[in-house]
Amino acid sequence: MTKRHESKHKVDRRLRVNLWGRPKSPFNSRNYPPGQHGKAKRGKPSDYGTQLEAKQKMKFYYGNMNERQFRNIYRKAIQKKGNTTENLVSFLESRLDTVIYRAKFAPTVFSARQLINHGHIKVNGKKVNIPSYKVKAEDSIEVKDKSKDIANIIGSLASKEREVPEYIQLDEKNKKAKLVRIPKFSEVPYPTIMEPNLVIEYYSR
Repeated sequence: MTKRHESKHKVDRRLRVNLWGRPKSPFNSRNYPPGQHGKAKRGKPSDYGTQLEAKQKMKFYYGNMNERQFRNIYRKAIQKKGNTTENLVSFLESRLDTVIYRAKFAPTVFSARQLINHGHIKVNGKKVNIPSYKVKAEDSIEVKDKSKDIANIIGSLASKEREVPEYIQLDEKNKKAKLVRIPKFSEVPYPTIMEPNLVIEYYSR
């Protein structure tokens, strides 16, 4: 097992969820946190504890962003007109690394970030190497011609673990995708319960 997989498995156990919906998650067979006290009965969490856990789940799900990055996304969400919860999700779902993951060009958000960092991705015909790049509705995303035979990309597209959501239009043969629209929270295919409203409450304290 690689250190990256081991780390993600520890996250699943610590947060007590199969965060990315992966069949090999240890939480599928051992649904308690790691460590000798993992099975200890937990008391009812405080409001703060519940909000913190909701924040940690979303932060880890979107590739374990650092706290400064995640807080900045929250700030953008509250500054934008409209529903703050929907704004938060829309900012997270329009990140380039998220779109690459949703289009199944990568098996995880972490590997999507690597593809972008290494210059394998183009947006509207131009190379983009910034994972946090904001993708707009109708933007075209594609794997560079020289990168289309990368085994990780081919394997991810062939995987049956998850489906491409309706708001992503995929041309699997040519390894191109389009963000048809920015999704609403209810459309996002989270494999576990996410509570962005509690994330807003956490940062609003």
